[in-house]
Amino acid sequence: MFIATVIVSVLLAVALIASAGGKFRRNEIALKISKTTGWPENLLWALGVLEVAGAAGLIAGLFWWPLGVAAAIGVTLYFAGAVISHLRVRDPEWQPAVVMGLIAAAALTLRVLSA
Repeated sequence: MFIATVIVSVLLAVALIASAGGKFRRNEIALKISKTTGWPENLLWALGVLEVAGAAGLIAGLFWWPLGVAAAIGVTLYFAGAVISHLRVRDPEWQPAVVMGLIAAAALTLRVLSA
């Protein structure tokens, strides 16, 4: 079970770092999503910081399980907020946030089961 935890946590952390990089660079996709959902463009960096913190917590949590659980809860809540933000404005592009939220929930479940 721990091997599955490592795989899911590392892949999710990589995806979070990639997403954060786009927000820090203010790339076209991040700006489009920000505009669509109504998130202020000047605060994209804050979402990037949350994603980096989540990624760091997931990786560190492989060595100390309570941190991994806390990070996975935080990342799951982050993506729940993203889904709500997309649905609130009737954005048809809400599915990626749902997928990421489900992966975060899987990371949480695996981390708890392998503690």
